Amino acid sequence: MPVTLWFVNAIEKLHARMAELSDLDGVHSLLVWDQRVMMPPEGAPGRAQQLGTLARIAHQRGTAEEIGSWLAKLDGVPLDELNHDIVRIARRDWERARRVPEDLAGELARAHADGMESWRLAREHDDFNAFAPALTRNVELARAYGECVAGDGESPYDGLLDDYDFGLRTEDLHRMFGELTETLPPLVADGQLHSPRHKLQVPTAAKQAAVEGALSRLGVESGSWRVDVSPHPFSSRIGRRDSRVTTRYTDDDDLLALVISLHEYGHALYERQVDPRLERTNLGHGTSMSIHESQSKLWENHVARSPAFAEVIIAELARGGFKVTPSELHSALLGVEASAIRGSADPLTYPIHIILRFELELALIDGQLAVADLPAAWRDGMRRLLGVQVNSDALGCLQDIHWGAGSFGYFPSYALGCLIAAQLWETIEAELGPREDDLRAGEVAPIQRWLAEHVHRHGRRIDTLPLVAQATGAPLGAAAFLRYVSPLAGR
Repeated sequence: MPVTLWFVNAIEKLHARMAELSDLDGVHSLLVWDQRVMMPPEGAPGRAQQLGTLARIAHQRGTAEEIGSWLAKLDGVPLDELNHDIVRIARRDWERARRVPEDLAGELARAHADGMESWRLAREHDDFNAFAPALTRNVELARAYGECVAGDGESPYDGLLDDYDFGLRTEDLHRMFGELTETLPPLVADGQLHSPRHKLQVPTAAKQAAVEGALSRLGVESGSWRVDVSPHPFSSRIGRRDSRVTTRYTDDDDLLALVISLHEYGHALYERQVDPRLERTNLGHGTSMSIHESQSKLWENHVARSPAFAEVIIAELARGGFKVTPSELHSALLGVEASAIRGSADPLTYPIHIILRFELELALIDGQLAVADLPAAWRDGMRRLLGVQVNSDALGCLQDIHWGAGSFGYFPSYALGCLIAAQLWETIEAELGPREDDLRAGEVAPIQRWLAEHVHRHGRRIDTLPLVAQATGAPLGAAAFLRYVSPLAGR
């Protein structure tokens, strides 16, 4: 067969397989969204089996010998820029996935589904012992998986990190988190915080009106969006024009539901603004969880918590029958207060929560911390880093779904996202000018366009660290974030 026909045949078949895998990923996202939003609890065992079967099929299709044959035929063949990136990432994904036995892939999916349901019940009843067996299983499987995919001389945790932020290593996290650990806890402990949090008692109906109104101003409409409620808020991309976000309403969360909604909006917007040419390819998603979290943190911290955008929130709350002054709202959204709960933490203390989770999950994976000792280690860490006494596991190591879902290596992206968001925001204002006037009017289109051009459109074509450097002109660091939070501590 002529070389030209080999090339055409191989690239067409590779494109078809990438489209198939993209479709399977969309089906997986739909099943997980349903499990976390609408599925009746007794459907959990069946859903675990369904997800396990789907994972095995995706693993088989994603690690098949023919992919290697197509890649071999394309090796050294001149390609246009897009196909070059498709082949490059396909080779990286294929070689990585081939290291994972099919049985392990299916077992991971089943254990993650079982773990989510076990976590839900354990948190509801504040019963860590009921969750411990599922967590032990997830830790063991995560360690086995990390050992499969880690490079030569790398730890299992390094292997896990690559699933969420390809190219980042544990030593990078120790360096960046070390700087935050030296700087942030003393700001909380010295008692000189500039803006203590003001508590608002906002009726649920007013919060719902504010969420609906604020999201509408950002372009959320029913034709291609769903906004629902779930115990642990999240965003899910089912397809390019099928974006689903959730929030959570409780009696004592002030305006947390609104902040959460804009956070999840940032995730969804990222996926919606990926270059349409990448749809149903292996490049058609966000490049990493740190970049993803930077998008949610940008909308949460730099838009939703902005004093200028407060005027929009006040107007939407008023439509829901609740009146609040700008100073009260500012204090509620930006007040600093050490607390036990990550999801409601203020911008200054939030990364400290993540540093603790990083320390603990690294110790679990390395075998230095037993699952049975996790609650005590959590309490000790909260006292050490935040001076907070944790009185229940539901408010401690059971508050997050991630370990129940088997997501080890995910947590660091939350803190890195805070750093990247601040760095991106400084760049946006340097290039577009201050955003206050636009935000007072609820005008965010220039921000959306800038993010689309400099971050979103690339999909997976650029990894975390080079993307940050390209978008901001500087390597990833903590300086911009520390400039953002220092006024909150009176610095």
